[in-house]
Parts: sequence; C-alpha cells; structure tokens
Amino acid sequence: MHDRPKAVPTRQVSNERVIVTEWRFAPGAETGWHIHQHDYVVVPQTDGQLLLETTQGNRESQLHAGSSYAGLKGVEHNVVNATEHEVVFIEVEII
Repeated sequence: MHDRPKAVPTRQVSNERVIVTEWRFAPGAETGWHIHQHDYVVVPQTDGQLLLETTQGNRESQLHAGSSYAGLKGVEHNVVNATEHEVVFIEVEII
C-alpha cells in the first residue's frame, strides 16, 4: 500500500451537460482508485508523466500542455504524478 499525497480537484463547472474539474498533482500525488461515470476529455495544462495504475497492470502516459485526449465511461484506475514537479490538467466530463 502506498502512502501518497492526494491530488486536489477544483470543480469549475457542473450542470446537466458537463462537469469541468481542474486537477492539481504535487509530485507523487494520486487521485485514488475510481471508475469514470462519464466519457471525458483531459486538457493538460503542464507537461509531465503520469503513472496509470489499472486492474490490468500499470502503464505510463506522457502529458503535453495543450494536447488533449479522451477517455471512456467505465475506465477504472488510479492516476499518479510520476514527475518531479506539479502537474495540472482540466477534466471535462460529458454527461
């Protein structure tokens, strides 16, 4: 079991169509295990490396500021900042 700091979510928009959350990760911080309830788009605000812990094994994902990517409802994982500096991204969930 890891004893990691928690990433800090800040809800920016929440309505009947979207949820927009800013996520800030100190070095080594994690979201905690979760299952996505909606399809989503991630918009990185910083460059960095994420460790994605999944039930199928771990993988790494490189973030590039301004280069968005999409994920699907039902994804289960724990997201960890594997970078030596703060990592920030915006998550847009599509309801």
